[in-house]
Amino acid sequence: MTTTRQAPRPTRAEGGVPHSARPGGTAGRIVLGLALALLSGGLATLAFPPFELWPLVWVAFVPMVVAQHRVMPARWSGVAIGVGFGAYFSGQLSNGLAQDSVAIAFQLLPLYVALLVTALAWRSRAFHERTGYRWLAVSMPVAWVALDFLRATGQALFGGTWANPVYALFRHPAFLQPVSVFGIYGLELLILVVNFALAGVAIAVLDRRSGRVPSVPWTPSLRNLGLVVAAVGAWGLLSVALLDSPGPGDQMVRVAAVQTGVGAEWDAGPDDPAVQERLRRDVEQTRDAAEQGAQLVVWSEKGLRFDPRERPDELRALAAETGAYLAIGYGYEDEEGRKLNEATLLAPDGELLGRYGKDHPGTFAGDYSDTGGTYPVYETELGPISTIICYDLDFTDTARKMTRNGARLVAAPSSDVTAITETHYTHLVFRSIENRVPTVKADTRFDSAIIDPWGRILARTVNPGGATQATLVADVPLGSGRSPFVSLGDWVGWLCVVGAAGFVGLSWWTRRRPSPTR
Repeated sequence: MTTTRQAPRPTRAEGGVPHSARPGGTAGRIVLGLALALLSGGLATLAFPPFELWPLVWVAFVPMVVAQHRVMPARWSGVAIGVGFGAYFSGQLSNGLAQDSVAIAFQLLPLYVALLVTALAWRSRAFHERTGYRWLAVSMPVAWVALDFLRATGQALFGGTWANPVYALFRHPAFLQPVSVFGIYGLELLILVVNFALAGVAIAVLDRRSGRVPSVPWTPSLRNLGLVVAAVGAWGLLSVALLDSPGPGDQMVRVAAVQTGVGAEWDAGPDDPAVQERLRRDVEQTRDAAEQGAQLVVWSEKGLRFDPRERPDELRALAAETGAYLAIGYGYEDEEGRKLNEATLLAPDGELLGRYGKDHPGTFAGDYSDTGGTYPVYETELGPISTIICYDLDFTDTARKMTRNGARLVAAPSSDVTAITETHYTHLVFRSIENRVPTVKADTRFDSAIIDPWGRILARTVNPGGATQATLVADVPLGSGRSPFVSLGDWVGWLCVVGAAGFVGLSWWTRRRPSPTR
């Protein structure tokens, strides 16, 4: 009698891949997997300024997903996601964090992110193997968005919305309008789902070629990709429908952003030569803007080192001379020891309409604000105006609170560093779309911009090579302040938090259910 001996089933340690299909030994697989993960970080970085190869954001994360599920040894698979995410985060944040004023603990933020993501992704490959990869296109994207949302709900420790992949698309407002409904986390989820659906197809192709057992099903992978492509198309059609809606009102405002090109130390006093020169240029450029018809002129962050209410004569004379409203940033330490970083609005009649304290100070870089927590909106002849300050524009909540309080135009004094010059102003494109209000960013030296309620950049100056003096002037329609985002906030972010918790529960349940009898 002849007996046939069946080949042993591949073990979990081998990841279910026959020896003939595995690319070298364990060390070789780790090296290749890390290279693919780093490739993802590099491709994602290239999608952003100064390179602006924005189509890459739709495919950049595919290599690290393939590395996790088909290249790295199973026990090390989470490292691929951690390294890829850490490399991407480093490309977005490292330059801005690598400053003398930033504590070393914060300069290591990309490393913390890489370790955290590695730990969270450690068992995800096993989960997908247990569930036949049916959740590959959505589980990690949902968890990723949840993490991005949660890190932006605090103050300054985790970078706000920095490194969100949506910012790579800032030049394409014709595609961005659904952000007014779903917020940036809705678009981020779409971008990530596209990446992971493409990765699923790539893994299915590799499985078919290698004869891997078990393999990712081919037909469901293609079906998932088709659904994702349809979702992108639906997003685009909705964007076309929402562009220029709600329609602009009759009220047009000529605004100006004053960039003096003069920097000063954060702790410099009012008699510091740089501070005095900045004020001289602010006054000179304001007059120039007024000659061009500017009705609102925005100055930079901490341009004054004293309370305008204590020395109002010169400022009042300027407002009366120009007939313009002046949004003025100022900062100093008061007699009570409070560190103030505030902005005010000075009316042409000389009245200081109120004061706003920076909502999100960059404490990691020595910036403080002890008077935040209020969100004033000033009723003017031009319409309701509010201010936010610099790092506030990297969070979705501050501008939304202003809009809920009635703001229809938002001024944003800022004081950036060269490392973030080419990317920081792009965040305001999304704040404008989310809240349907125009925004005016006046930076100290590098990047100023004027943006309409649909995210179109009407004027800008971006000079990463060095400090530049510039005065931007443009006409903007007063915003409607009406959008689902204003009412609902970051509802997609909260939904992803719930979804991520659900996937954690599903993973726990699949690990404990009895294995089917073969």
